[in-house]
Amino acid sequence: MSNAGLYVHVPFCRTRCAYCGFASQTDLSVIPVWLDAVKRECVRYGDFPGPFDSLFLGGGTPTVLSPSQLESLILCLRNRFTFEDSTEFTVEANPDDLTGDTVALMKELGITRVSLGVQSLEDGELAFLGRRHSARQAERALDLVKQAGFNSVSADLMYGLPGQTLGGWIETLRRILTFDPDHLSCYQLTFEHGTPLARMAAERKVRKAGEKEERAFFLATSHFLEGAGYLHYEVSNFARPGHLCRHNLKYWDRSPYLGLGPAAHSFDGNARWWNTRSPRRYHRRMVEERSAVAGKETLSEEKKVMECLLLGLRTKQGVEIGMLKDVPGLASRLRHLEESGLLSVREGRLRPTLEGLLYADGLPLVFT
Repeated sequence: MSNAGLYVHVPFCRTRCAYCGFASQTDLSVIPVWLDAVKRECVRYGDFPGPFDSLFLGGGTPTVLSPSQLESLILCLRNRFTFEDSTEFTVEANPDDLTGDTVALMKELGITRVSLGVQSLEDGELAFLGRRHSARQAERALDLVKQAGFNSVSADLMYGLPGQTLGGWIETLRRILTFDPDHLSCYQLTFEHGTPLARMAAERKVRKAGEKEERAFFLATSHFLEGAGYLHYEVSNFARPGHLCRHNLKYWDRSPYLGLGPAAHSFDGNARWWNTRSPRRYHRRMVEERSAVAGKETLSEEKKVMECLLLGLRTKQGVEIGMLKDVPGLASRLRHLEESGLLSVREGRLRPTLEGLLYADGLPLVFT
């Protein structure tokens, strides 16, 4: 098991996107209260087993923090916790938040990896999604972070949008590759319950991509990016050699991680727990020196195995076959999956094929 990772949830955005189901809000006046609470929570977890070798500021949009707020947060984290010298330090960023000064400060503060929420390089698609940046701003941000010399630059993209063609999507991938990103996360547009996009779909104002369309986009994305030298290492993630996201790998291989901030999740190998979603309630609990934890689950051995399958079979690494030794009729189940072209058994591990990644969420059910 690798070192633990540290995650800080920054639940603020200047505007809210139509598809977003994450725990975030647009009232930026709450940021000072949130920052005070995170600092207090750091004190509570000073004995969490370290050292950490990944630090991830996610959201929301961490780059809505002012330079002084960002610096204050990072100094607090470094003072309260121990980090390996080679720590991967990721910050998620919105393209229109980045200026030359912002990027210079991020470098100065020791950030090694920037994850840009690009989503699209087409202005019409960005407007539909409710993004506040333009394609030109996204391209400028990509240039800024690449020229600054961060260890890794990642970009998030989204496919399966209403009216989007496969040809148009491949052209977006071609354009993004001209900026030489080290990592790409390519997500199928989802219609999360309670979001404006879900309501539009319910009112038949937009149409979801069909299963055949989703399959075509997924396969074309993998073939195109692997042909360009990227490893398709998780259902939605692609990286050049040496640039896999160390922090996110911890979620998939069940390494320990600590989450700070409202709605943040933590895991120690046996139990996982999560904080209350409301920033104000989170702050109140910290001021009252109470726990911010809203729920906790201690995993049974059976649940651990199922979780290993659910997470591990989303990655090209797969899972160790030994963990399934108690599954009745294992040999015949594996033979069926191999013959179906969904899994391969190599070097003592079950590894999903590209076709298997398409059905990653359903594969674990074969072993129940």
